[in-house]
Amino acid sequence: MEKDSVKAGGRSAMIPSFLYSSSSSSLSKRLFDLDTLTRSTNLDRHDHGSSSSPSPSISSLSSTKATRSFVIPAPKEKVQMYSPEFYAACTAGGILSCGLTHTAVTPLDLVKCNMQIDPAKYKSISSGFGVLFRDQGVKGFFKGWVPTMLGYSMQGACKFGFYEFFKKYYSDIAGPEFAAKYKTLIYLAGSASAEFIADIALCPMEAVKVRVQTQPGFARGLSDGFPKFVKSEGTLGLYKGLVPLWGRQIPYTMMKFASFETIVEMLYKYAIPTPKDQCSKTLQLGVSFAGGYVAGVFCAIVSHPADNLVSFLNNAKGATVRDAVQKLGWWGLFTRGLPLRIVMIGTLTGAQWGIYDAFKVFVGLPTTGGVSPPPAPAATVLATV
Repeated sequence: MEKDSVKAGGRSAMIPSFLYSSSSSSLSKRLFDLDTLTRSTNLDRHDHGSSSSPSPSISSLSSTKATRSFVIPAPKEKVQMYSPEFYAACTAGGILSCGLTHTAVTPLDLVKCNMQIDPAKYKSISSGFGVLFRDQGVKGFFKGWVPTMLGYSMQGACKFGFYEFFKKYYSDIAGPEFAAKYKTLIYLAGSASAEFIADIALCPMEAVKVRVQTQPGFARGLSDGFPKFVKSEGTLGLYKGLVPLWGRQIPYTMMKFASFETIVEMLYKYAIPTPKDQCSKTLQLGVSFAGGYVAGVFCAIVSHPADNLVSFLNNAKGATVRDAVQKLGWWGLFTRGLPLRIVMIGTLTGAQWGIYDAFKVFVGLPTTGGVSPPPAPAATVLATV
């Protein structure tokens, strides 16, 4: 009976807690069962009531430790890791992370899209802002902010929520030893699966946003732009740019998550002398921002050709990929608007990881990434189960 309990507990907590915790605890500690914690806490309460010199309970020790340490091991956190509440928290964090940041950089996005669509008029970043201001005034800098906010909030919910789900799911399939050995592949597979779903949620709002931002006089915003777009292109027209959007966003997101996890792990391993679980909140969130910014630079470069395609297809009625390549050329496809997009995406991605991890800390979860402990020997794992 005891053996079955240990086996069940091991399966529920073993994967992939090492992807989050930088603790160098033993395998038995990583395989700690929440049921054991509950039984131990009840036992302590019983002893407290029957002893004249009571010893502190596990829950009180956990509370004391939480005031000294920023990252709390999974069994002692406010939100249980990989529970429905955990995924709900990650989804909410993704909404805030992507919705707020993309809305904040709407002016940059406006200039970038117009440089891609009309390079003769919007020749550079600085002149682009000047042209936009002369043509549309201050209000023009935030044109299309509503579809931007709604679209990227939905995308963020799916991107971060499903990433955490698929990362756990693929780690369970691989098992602890292979999940640790091939963790980068798990990051890549998890992020690609999540983004595939997220782009289906984003695509309609992205289509309306680009049309509103790049076609003068088309519409003031979402309220009149959405029905006008559907009347012109049909409902399926909202998904005309889905395949190029996948081509832009899936490589982007794979780079975003895999490079972020790797960069953060390297920072804690080589650049910061203090173990992650002993670092302050400010330092850990600073690492999240720095890792996110560097990851964002890589993301911008990898996904930029597809970004040009998405802007071109959503701007011109009946346009095809071949039309885009013929007009932009291969060099233009890879470079037009790239410097501005590097600045925008680097800042955007750094801020997204900062907001996402700050929200996770707020609800009692550890920040993302860190130094992964070595996997336990296979013989030890078999012995515990």
